[in-house]
Order: sequence, then C-alpha cells, then structure tokens
Amino acid sequence: MSLPAAFVAVILIWSTTPLAIKWSALGAGVSFAVLARMALGTLLCLLLLLVFRVRLPLHRKASQSYLVSGVTMFGTMALTYWSSQYLSSGMISVLYGLTPLLTSLGAALWLKEDAITPSKLAGMLLGLAGLLLVFGDGFKMGAGVALGLTALFTAVLLQSLGLVWLKRINDDSPPLATTLGTLSVALPLFLAAWLLADGHWPAALPVRAVAATLYLGVVGSVLGFALYYYMIKHLDAGRIALITLVTPVLALLLGQSLNHEAVQPQVWMGAASIVVGLCVHRWGAQWAAYLPLRR
Repeated sequence: MSLPAAFVAVILIWSTTPLAIKWSALGAGVSFAVLARMALGTLLCLLLLLVFRVRLPLHRKASQSYLVSGVTMFGTMALTYWSSQYLSSGMISVLYGLTPLLTSLGAALWLKEDAITPSKLAGMLLGLAGLLLVFGDGFKMGAGVALGLTALFTAVLLQSLGLVWLKRINDDSPPLATTLGTLSVALPLFLAAWLLADGHWPAALPVRAVAATLYLGVVGSVLGFALYYYMIKHLDAGRIALITLVTPVLALLLGQSLNHEAVQPQVWMGAASIVVGLCVHRWGAQWAAYLPLRR
C-alpha cells in the first residue's frame, strides 16, 4: 500500500472506531462486545503469523512488552467500552485526541526525553483547557456522563502511560508478533471480565452489532495496527501527528450524521482547543523560529 493510502486509511479507521464501539454493544452488552472483538483479532493475527511465517519472540524484552501492552490494552478497552454506554462516539474521539500530549508528558518525566519547552507546555495547557470544557459539558448532562468521562480519561491516561512504558522496554519484535502477544495476554482478562459481568451468550445480535464487531476485530485491531506501524517506519513524527488533528473532528461529524448524536457547542470548543494544543505542542517551536526577533 502506498503511504498516502495508508495515511488516509488510518484516519478513517481511527475516526470510525468510536462509533463502531457503540454499535458493537447493541443487544450484546459491552463486556461481550469487547471480548468478541479481541477473540476475532487474536485468531486473525495468529493466522497471519502462520501465513507469513513470522516468528513469535519469547525473550525477556518481548515477554515484558506483551505483558505491559496486554494489561494496559485490557484496562484501556474495558474502560472505553464501559464509558461508551454514556458518551457519544465523538466525545470518545475528542478525549483520545489527548493521547499525544499525555504521552509526551510521560516521556519527558519518565524517559527524560525532550525537555518540556514553553511551546510544549502551552500545547498541554490548551489540551487541558479543552478537557475542562468537555468535562464541564459532561457534568451538565448528568452523573452518568460525568462517570463515563472520568472512566474514559482514565483509559486515555492508561494507554498513554503504557506507550511510554513500552518505549522504555524498547523491544524490537515484529509488530504483528507484538500484536499477537498483546492480544494473548489481554484475551483471558476480557474473558474473565465477561464471565464476571454477564457470562451469558446473547440470544440475538442485531446485524449492525455483528458488522461493527467484525469491523473492529479485522480492520480496527489488526489492519489499523499494521498500517500504523508501517507509517511509523516510513514517515516522520510530524506527519503522523496530523492524524490526531483530523480524527476528533471527523468522528464528531460521523456521530452526528450516522448516529444522530447531538454535539453541544462546548464539546466543539473543547475539541478545537485540543486540536490547537496539539499543533502548538508539535510545531510551536518551529513557528516561533520564523517570527521576527524583537529588539
């Protein structure tokens, strides 16, 4: 696949994933929906490893990577699916737009990477302002939405810290092998969560829920990860960062048009603040370099 096609595909996948999460739980419940997605993704990943004869490393760093990634994936996805009962798909995407900012902060504090410059700090503050706007709107909408936002922000924070931890481990296993190792750790946890929360096979599943689960298992999990790692290998960080600028807005529009979700002005303002914060965080220092020096 060409790089422009991969770039567009990842934008579409990340923008449609929150809506697919909501649809996949229709008639089945969130615990079964996420379990079915992960089981399908694990099976497909295993088949791909066999077809392409990719070895699954089991050395110390690889095992650590699978464990950290699997546990953080479980926590992230469990909280995200649970919060989808109370939040719109657009709101889910908006909060996930904070991931680059939180990851950068974690890397600076934990890995001592890239000092927190004035432009990075300004970007983080703008992201925080956007988060407060979204939370302010959520508290007006009731306790359920407020709890959903709290759970979702915890999921985003957990994912960001997991990414920093994986970078600290610095495992160089093939991406497909890492994906299978991660899913192999997470799948038993999702099974246990389903047995504890529900444990009953759904009597009937709507066509939309089945289609959404297939989409998430095949496209959202396996293809999305593969294309993302492909872009990391061939594109610079600045271009990849553009994805997180587009997905929150596109997800809000998709939620409005396809799922009839009402988006309050405060949520749009929060999304705009987060997007601007991402821009300042990523390119603020470069923009400042072009400004005329004041005497």
